[in-house]
Amino acid sequence: MDRQEVEKRLKRSGGETRREEENLVHDSSIDYKGRVPLRASTGVWKASLFIITIEFSERLSYFGIATNLITYLTQVLHQDIKTAAKNVNYWAGVTTIMPLIGGFLADAYTGRFNMVMFASLVYLMGLSLLTMSQFIPSLKPCKTEICRQPRKLHEVLLFVALYFISVGTGGHKPCLQSFGADQFDDDHLEERKKKMSFFNWWNFALCCGLFLGVTVIVYVQDSVSWGVADLVLTITLAITIVTFYMGKYCYRYRVAHGSPLIPMLQVLVAAIRKRNLPNPQNPDLLFEVPKSEKYSHGRLLLHTNRLRFLDKAAIIDREENENYQSCEQKHNPWRLATLTRVEELKLILNMIPIWLTLLPNTVCLAQASTFFVKQAATMNRNITNDFKIPPASIFSLGAIAMLVSVMVYDKVLVPMLRKATGNERGMNILHRIGVGMILVVIAMAVTALVERKRLQYADPQAMSVFWLAPQYIILGIGDAFALVGLQEYFYDQVPDSMRSLGVALYLSVIGVGSFLSSFLISVLDHVTAKYGRSWFGKDLSGSRLDNFFWLLAALNGLNLCVYGYFARGYTYKNVDRRVALGDHSVRNGNDQSIA
Repeated sequence: MDRQEVEKRLKRSGGETRREEENLVHDSSIDYKGRVPLRASTGVWKASLFIITIEFSERLSYFGIATNLITYLTQVLHQDIKTAAKNVNYWAGVTTIMPLIGGFLADAYTGRFNMVMFASLVYLMGLSLLTMSQFIPSLKPCKTEICRQPRKLHEVLLFVALYFISVGTGGHKPCLQSFGADQFDDDHLEERKKKMSFFNWWNFALCCGLFLGVTVIVYVQDSVSWGVADLVLTITLAITIVTFYMGKYCYRYRVAHGSPLIPMLQVLVAAIRKRNLPNPQNPDLLFEVPKSEKYSHGRLLLHTNRLRFLDKAAIIDREENENYQSCEQKHNPWRLATLTRVEELKLILNMIPIWLTLLPNTVCLAQASTFFVKQAATMNRNITNDFKIPPASIFSLGAIAMLVSVMVYDKVLVPMLRKATGNERGMNILHRIGVGMILVVIAMAVTALVERKRLQYADPQAMSVFWLAPQYIILGIGDAFALVGLQEYFYDQVPDSMRSLGVALYLSVIGVGSFLSSFLISVLDHVTAKYGRSWFGKDLSGSRLDNFFWLLAALNGLNLCVYGYFARGYTYKNVDRRVALGDHSVRNGNDQSIA
């Protein structure tokens, strides 16, 4: 055999090996048997559809309960509006802060799939308790149809069931969304583009669940019975849990590798130990794992120039250099951290000011399920002589606005912006969030004007409920920018090992916003009552919610300036990107250009 023939065979063999590699997914994920996943038979939309289905069901349940909960507390349990609003805000706050625990446990110990299954069963238990409280005679609010003094046992069971749902949401919400995004390979160009659309269509399904929850479920609650509505939600969730489990053969899984917080603590300790060493001028001198070991360590991050004090943790001193060169022992992570670990800590620290500036925005969002619903309850909701809209169903206008906005954004705006800016996302993540925050300020101003007009009516029933349409529609469009952007931001910009926790951080913004809303109501109620008439009376006619809404608009306008300052100087995740099939460049060394 001559030399040319040998070279041809070697070249053909190398090409076959490369094609085999391209058919596999090398992003640290595994299939259900623990092997490297096949690209053709796992992940992407075929897996995501199973995941989106259970998300639809969970959001149907959550919004079917949350948007009309204040009605149940005021009409069935006879709580006054202040107490009911606080209880709703406390429950919403706990529900959206619990994911911090669930996300941490999933990333560190259980893995996302196992946590979703466990949390879904806890959620199902909460819905089952709600159903039992409406059908078992001894657990019902009262023996009679008209309930003047509800049983204490029913009230206790109601809140136990609600907080079971909170615990279920704590494991379900952060892990399911990150598990869905895990089905797309960041190092594959086509899958990366699909992943950007995934967040938009994820929210499309979310809005479908929201829409049906605040229309069909709320109508059943108001016109048929609360028990029938709870039964429908319980059965629907049970069916989708089975459906989700059936998709396990086509999922891509991530293995939990212990607490993601310990490596960050190690970086901090190592940096403090080396605080007297000068930073090298060339970042290539900082310690990093060899490229040959990249697959076992996940994606590597490139150096950024912010928070350079932390770079000291990756400086190789004389003793460590001798050990490293002689290969006598593995480096001590409490004395020497890799550059990737240093950059991961920088990512989390850079997020703190952004997280804080998002809180006033989520205080406004908390009003949609409390005071907005009570506004609707006082207005004319008749469509015909025989049909009246349930108060919470006006929430559906926001869901429709978000549905339309998400579709227009994904199918029209993104392609146009990609051509104009060259950015794969179309729009920078923080710019997208900023647009949503501007719309929230406008929505609060419109809400204040509408509330002022409502107060001018001697009989609020003379004013159509569709006066509330503008505030809901503007908030819905704002959510298509801000909330979807927040989900992308907290998933994409956290370290790869913390993605469930990243989604939990997004939810925690909403949760803390709910607590801040309750705190602000308490403070303003005390202050305004002390110096005149309280802004929050026993009913809306004796309240001055227009002043409250103007205050929220002003606070968010000022906060928007602070957010703009931090967003302008923000440094995005800087990935040393390996490129797979479908991406013809050798390396995209900087994620900042597409963030």
